[in-house]
Amino acid sequence: MKEELEKRFGAHRVMDVPTKEGEMPLIMLDLELRSPVSILMTNGLSNYKMPVPEKLEGREYNELYFCLPSYWEWEDMENPRTNWVFHWIQRLANYVVEKETWFGHGHTMPCGADMQPLSETMKQNHFFLTDPILLEEELKPVRVQGKEVHFLGIMPIFPDEMDYKQGKGTFKTMQKFRNKGVTEELDDFRGTVLKRNWKLRR
Repeated sequence: MKEELEKRFGAHRVMDVPTKEGEMPLIMLDLELRSPVSILMTNGLSNYKMPVPEKLEGREYNELYFCLPSYWEWEDMENPRTNWVFHWIQRLANYVVEKETWFGHGHTMPCGADMQPLSETMKQNHFFLTDPILLEEELKPVRVQGKEVHFLGIMPIFPDEMDYKQGKGTFKTMQKFRNKGVTEELDDFRGTVLKRNWKLRR
């Protein structure tokens, strides 16, 4: 995977991220878009063949990623405002492998049993997995050892957005995100895309 991404972006834009023994290998991509972003990505989850439903045949191999904003200093792995991404990408990757299950576009999960906000500045407490939005062109599927590997972004969402997704489904939730310009890029300053009274109008 790393070699294929080096071919796509250049070796100088792909680097290994330190991990502990037994953890999923991680890489960081530094990309120049309209503003620079860093992509924290698993580098080995695609070794696991996900048991996807028949209608999703061809989407068995995936890597997960967080899209980090340019104002984050992610190298400070002790900073509680940012270091949660390393914990959660490992936790999600381990979960899908250990449970022998699958992840796909539109899947959601709580941020732990107590569903606490992710950090002082990131008040979201659920994750929404999405096909690339901001990185739609950059993270098109890649061929690795005869497999087509897809990329799933991890997007933090608010409790009301989670309720809306459960009630209205993935398609309408994605419409809300796109209408508000929300992508998978992490944003400490974004608010919910929903009006507070949406439940009254269902």
